[in-house]
Amino acid sequence: MEQHLNTAPGTAAKAEEAANPAHRAEECKPVADLLGRIGDKWTGIVLAALGTERVRFMELQRRVTGISQRMLTVTLRQLERDGLVHRTVHPTVPPRVEYQVSDLGQNLRNALEPVGQWAKSNLERIEEARRRFDGAADSTY
Repeated sequence: MEQHLNTAPGTAAKAEEAANPAHRAEECKPVADLLGRIGDKWTGIVLAALGTERVRFMELQRRVTGISQRMLTVTLRQLERDGLVHRTVHPTVPPRVEYQVSDLGQNLRNALEPVGQWAKSNLERIEEARRRFDGAADSTY
């Protein structure tokens, strides 16, 4: 392990930022925010449920088990704001609204697919690790 002796607090971090400009704190926040959005409970599920079709709100809500109307609305608005979903309002009475994954959203879906496959492939191992942890936690806490 590298040690920094006789170094003022923060100097090592500043030196790291200077040496590695891709890791500047001000550049990390927007990426962290976006990763937080992508990694939330509903984003990947909603994108997967949309697939490659145009889908009306109620149909999408039927496809996404357990999501409330409010949470689906919030998730779709965030996805639309980020350019991951297109919203089309048809001028009918009542208005017909459809959602479709954008090219950028499809790019994200393609990136998330291996993560989903990893989760499916390792689910039993993760569940076993949780059981072991929970059993040990019961006896130590």
